[in-house]
Amino acid sequence: MRRASLNAQILFGAFAGILLGLGLAMFEKESAAAQAGLYLAELVGTLFIDMLKMVMIPLVFSSIAVGVANLRMHRQMHRVWKATLGFFVFSMAVAIILGLTAANIFRPGEGLQLEMFQSAMQGVQAGQMPLSGFFAQLVHTLFQNPVAALAQGNVLAVVVFSLLLGIALVIGGERYTNILILLQEFLELMLMLVGWIMRLAPLGIMALLAKLAATQDMALLGTLIEFIVVVVATTLLHGVVVLPLILYLVTGMTPLKFWRGAREALITAFATSSSSATLPVTLRCVEQHLHVKRDIAGFVVPLGATLNMDGTALYEAAAALFIANLAGIELNLVQQMIVFVSAMLAAMGAPGIPSAGMVTMVLVLQSVGLPAEAIAILLPIDRLLDTFRTMVNVEGDMVGSLVVQKLVRGHPEVPGV
Repeated sequence: MRRASLNAQILFGAFAGILLGLGLAMFEKESAAAQAGLYLAELVGTLFIDMLKMVMIPLVFSSIAVGVANLRMHRQMHRVWKATLGFFVFSMAVAIILGLTAANIFRPGEGLQLEMFQSAMQGVQAGQMPLSGFFAQLVHTLFQNPVAALAQGNVLAVVVFSLLLGIALVIGGERYTNILILLQEFLELMLMLVGWIMRLAPLGIMALLAKLAATQDMALLGTLIEFIVVVVATTLLHGVVVLPLILYLVTGMTPLKFWRGAREALITAFATSSSSATLPVTLRCVEQHLHVKRDIAGFVVPLGATLNMDGTALYEAAAALFIANLAGIELNLVQQMIVFVSAMLAAMGAPGIPSAGMVTMVLVLQSVGLPAEAIAILLPIDRLLDTFRTMVNVEGDMVGSLVVQKLVRGHPEVPGV
């Protein structure tokens, strides 16, 4: 009953936040009521996100280290690795193909003139980063001082260190049993803190959605409505049809059962627009509601929060074709294949790059010679679209954990997982 009650409160908070934000948008932006409402919404929303981020890094560290250590056998760990990375690449590839297909069919941006946005583009200095520089910076972020990575919130470096620590615990065997027990108890404490933070989720989500609804520029949304509709519809198609279909074909779990167990994380992802900030809630849903074993969930979900970005990959591929249509440039099949590869690499590498959204979008545009400054057109609508793509990113992580568990448990040489 408590779990159902929290779900009901979160749903109510989401709807109330949208209605409150639309109500605030009716006031003049400089009015006292609008300023006070936005201030309060930002204060509560920021508090909720900060509390999630507070537990996010220690949760990633302990869950991956414990998850890998509990896999015990090298063969078993190898199977989990292959199944996890295989699913990530497959699901992102399907998402990118969907994005490119939709952009080719509906051709958003065709008929609009790029000159309409020249004033916005002139104010943007897009960081130029060639593909070689992108790879160099991505590799540099993988292996860092673990204490610095923990302090700076560098999720990708924390993931790598946790993986190596978990492997060392497996190889060390019985000698390091006490360390493993300590990490397991630490993980349980982190999950307890997540439970406490979730009591504030209805208020936090209401505040975040109220601010989003109140601050959107409706005139700009109207101008770019075709692109927004294509991206949102395609993203939802991937999240509502493709991922649940993959889940059903592999595990037999119905979409309704999945969404019932996943809705806390999905609504939190929609409100926060951050896979990393949602990670504590995602782990809670996967383990407690969807009944994925902790060693599998602790490995797949944190890794997915940094590498598995279906919504982001779909958006960046569709956005590249949108910019090409605005510029009057026809991208041929080879160029669209380049967009496919660069969008996947950019989505997977995004967590390790400062100003991730801007830099990785620039990388995709530059890969086919499109003007990097055109990201200025996307920035004003990015916050709105980010809510949907983050929700699908998180859904992909949860579906991935269920698929990997089924594939690994179904193997005759891997009993007991």
